[in-house]
Amino acid sequence: MQIQDLPYPDPGVPDARSGPRFLWWLFRNQLGGQLKSLAWGMLHFLSVSALPFCVGVAVQAVVDHSGRRLALAGGLLLLCCVGNALGDTFLHRTAVTNWITAAARVQQLLAHKASNLGSALTRRVAAGEVVAVSTGDVEKIGWFVEAWSRFTAAAVTVVVVCVGLVFYQPALGTVVAVGLPVLALAVLPLLPRATRRADVQREKAGRATELASDTVAGLRVLRGIGGEELFLDRYRSASQEVRHAAVRSARMWSLISAIQVLLPGLLLIAVVWYGVHLARQGRVEIGELVAVYSSVMILTYPLRHFEEIAMAYSFSRPSATRAARVLSLERATSAEGSRDTREVPSGDLYDPATGLLAPSGRLTAVVCGDPDAAGLLAERLGGHPSEEGASVLLGGVPLDELPLDSARTAVLVQDKDPVLLSGSLRELLDVPASGHVNAEEALAAAQCEDVLAALVQGSLGVEDPLDARVTERGRSLSGGQRQRLALARSLLADPEVLVLDEPTSAVDSHTEARIAEGVRELRAGRTTVVFTSSPLLLDRADRVVLVHEGEVTAVGVHRELVHKEPRYRAVVTRETDGESALNEPSAPAEQDVLHELEEIEESA
Repeated sequence: MQIQDLPYPDPGVPDARSGPRFLWWLFRNQLGGQLKSLAWGMLHFLSVSALPFCVGVAVQAVVDHSGRRLALAGGLLLLCCVGNALGDTFLHRTAVTNWITAAARVQQLLAHKASNLGSALTRRVAAGEVVAVSTGDVEKIGWFVEAWSRFTAAAVTVVVVCVGLVFYQPALGTVVAVGLPVLALAVLPLLPRATRRADVQREKAGRATELASDTVAGLRVLRGIGGEELFLDRYRSASQEVRHAAVRSARMWSLISAIQVLLPGLLLIAVVWYGVHLARQGRVEIGELVAVYSSVMILTYPLRHFEEIAMAYSFSRPSATRAARVLSLERATSAEGSRDTREVPSGDLYDPATGLLAPSGRLTAVVCGDPDAAGLLAERLGGHPSEEGASVLLGGVPLDELPLDSARTAVLVQDKDPVLLSGSLRELLDVPASGHVNAEEALAAAQCEDVLAALVQGSLGVEDPLDARVTERGRSLSGGQRQRLALARSLLADPEVLVLDEPTSAVDSHTEARIAEGVRELRAGRTTVVFTSSPLLLDRADRVVLVHEGEVTAVGVHRELVHKEPRYRAVVTRETDGESALNEPSAPAEQDVLHELEEIEESA
C-alpha cells in the first residue's frame, strides 16, 4: 500500500483484545512495507558500518606504500557512499510510508467504528478520549510501526559487524563483540520505570484532553452560569499535572540517553587502550586499529535505534490500548444483519420491549417523564440499541436482521443534540434523500426563514442562502436556530420512518406551533415519531403514547389524556408530586393548558 492509494478499500478486522495484540496485528498487515523498509535499512546501515573497514584498508595501504590497495580502498569507499545514499533515501521513503499508512488504517478503523456505533459511542467512551485516540494516539501507533523495521535493520547490522570484527581482528573484535551487547542491554532495567512514567503522562494528558473537549463543548452554558473560570482553573490544574508528569518522564529518558552516550565512550576508551597495547606488541597493525576504533564509533549510530524502539513502544502501547478499547466496542445488534436483502421495509413501527406502536403513515407523539429514557428509546426505534434485547419491528421485520445501511435508510433518528458540520448550507443539506422533498420545502416546514437571513448577513458577498457558511457545530447560531436547521436536514432526507427527539426544545411557542403544522403537512403519509412533552406538538399528533418506567401506560390523543391520565398531565403541565395529587381531572391547570393552546393557534 502506497500513500497515493489511500484510503484502504478494506482496513480489515483488528485484533482489539489488547494494545500489544493490536500493534502486532498492524505489523502483520504492514508486512510488505516492513520488508521493504528492512531491506533498504540494512543497505543503509551496512554501508555506513563498512566505511571504517575501508578507511582501515586505506590507512594501512598508505603505511605499506601500496597504491593498488589504496585504489581498492577508494573504490570501496565510493561504493559504500552510493549504498549509503540509496539506502538512506529509500529507507526514509518506506519508513514514512509505513507510518502514514498505519496511521491511516487506524483512523479508518476508528471512523468505521464511530459510524457503526453512532451516538452510542460517546455514551460508552468519553468524547475527549475518542478525540485523543483519533489524533495523538494514532501518531504514536504509527511511530512504533515505522520504527520497528529500522530497529530490526540496526540490530542485524550490529550482529553482522561484531561477527566481521571477530574475523577481521580477533583480539579487538572479541572486546567489541562482548561490549556491544552490554551497551544494548544496559538500559533494559530502566525501561519498565520509564514506561510507567510515560503511561502516567499519557493518562494525565488524555484526561486533560477530555476536560478541554468537554469545556469547549459546554462553553456557552458555562458562560451563562458564570462557571467559565472554574473550569479554566480545573484545566490549568490538569495541564500542570501533565507538565510535571512529562518532566518526570523526560528525566528518565534523559538518563537512558546519557547511559547510551557514556557506555560507548567507555568502550571506545577500552578499545583504544587495548589496541595501543596490542600495537606496541606488534599484534595489531595501524590500519586494523583504525578500522576497529572507527567501527565502534560508527556503531553508536545504529545503537540509537535501540533507544528509539524502546521509547516508541513505551509511548505507543498505552495509545494502542486506548485504540483497542474503542475498537473492541460492539453494537448490541449485528451491523451485517441476517437478511440478504437491500429492500427497505415499510409498515408499522413496533417496539416489543415497551409495547410502543407507531402506525404507518401517522404522526405519533411519545411522552416520557425521563429525558434519558426517551433518548435511549429513540435510539432503539432506529435500530441502535445500547443493550441486547428484542429488536424493534418495522412492518413485522426485525431491524437487527437488516444490514445497517438498510436499517438506517428505513429509520432516521435525530437526537436532542444534533451536530452541524462546518461548510455551506448547501453542503449541510447534501444528504441521502428520497427526492420527494426539496430543500425549500424542508426549510419552510422547519421555519428557517430567520436562520437563512442570519446566515446571509454573516457571509459577505453571498446572495443565495444555500451558499452561506455554517460555522463548526453552528456556533454562530442560537440553539433554536441550530435545532431548526437540523430538523430541515432530517425532513429533506424524507425517510420511511422519522424519529425526532425533542426537536423544538429551544424554540419559542409561536414558532413551535408553526413547526408542528409544517412537519405534519410535509410528513403526511409518512411515519413520524416525536419524543416531546410540548403541548403544541402533542396537540398536532394523530396519536399520543405515554411511556412510564419502560412501558406504555396510556394511548390516546392529547386533549383526552390531559383530562384522564394524571401521570401524563404531570409531565405535560410540569406539575410537582404534591400538585398532581391535589389536582382533579377538571383542574384549572388543564384548562389553562387548553386555553393557551387555543390562543397560540389563533395567533399562529
